[in-house]
Amino acid sequence: MNKVALITGASGGIGYEFAQLLAKDQYNLVLVSRSEDKLEHIKKDLENRYGIQVIQLPWDLSYPETPEKIYEYIKSKKIAVEVLINNAGVGTWGAFAQSDWKRESATIQINMVTVAQLIHLFLPNMLRQGKGKILNIASTAAFQPGPLMAGYYASKAYVLSLSEAIANEIKGSGVSVTTLCPGPTQTGFQSAASVKPVKLFSSKKLPTAKDVAEYGYQAMLAGKTIAVHGMKNKILVFLVRFLPRSITTHLVKKMQESRN
Repeated sequence: MNKVALITGASGGIGYEFAQLLAKDQYNLVLVSRSEDKLEHIKKDLENRYGIQVIQLPWDLSYPETPEKIYEYIKSKKIAVEVLINNAGVGTWGAFAQSDWKRESATIQINMVTVAQLIHLFLPNMLRQGKGKILNIASTAAFQPGPLMAGYYASKAYVLSLSEAIANEIKGSGVSVTTLCPGPTQTGFQSAASVKPVKLFSSKKLPTAKDVAEYGYQAMLAGKTIAVHGMKNKILVFLVRFLPRSITTHLVKKMQESRN
């Protein structure tokens, strides 16, 4: 009987690549995303190629009731989730005072509340079974404040801190919590967050979603607590520890400013 993995934000980008990796390793999948058409296409493709079963849940994670809805649905099907990948994430670019509160609120709900609630719902059964893996997607943004994307950076800091604490609490249980911290990546995030052409995303050598997913997947299998993708990102995260917060914040703002 195949093991089961639940992935949020699975219709594209890094989430889609995680679905590919897990399907190849013969996991049945529960995929969550708002895009029903994309999920239907992914379901048919993965089932045909790998002989697995895919459940698609085209539900909006910005609604507070969605995590409980996911859990109750899976419980009703008597499915035991062994891998939980909290990949869905959103953000918005611009000064906080002028930002759209609906988008800021969605960032808080999807990036923080949904992540915490899904862990809270699925972790107890993993602990009872003595096995399971949780992979939370944060960002190198988690390591410092981020002017012009203040809510997004803060939300990823929450994910990192929460994940580290839970990983410590359950050490030795057979269940692991890994936090993947990629830097800028070739996904649709910049467009969805209305990020203008900025220095942060100006590199022509950004890693692909597949690169990041493969790195994160191996880190999860190894039970690593924190996985920072890319040597440049590792160095930057290390250096941040030694700089005054005011200087770090100023530098991030310069990187975030539009080139227009």
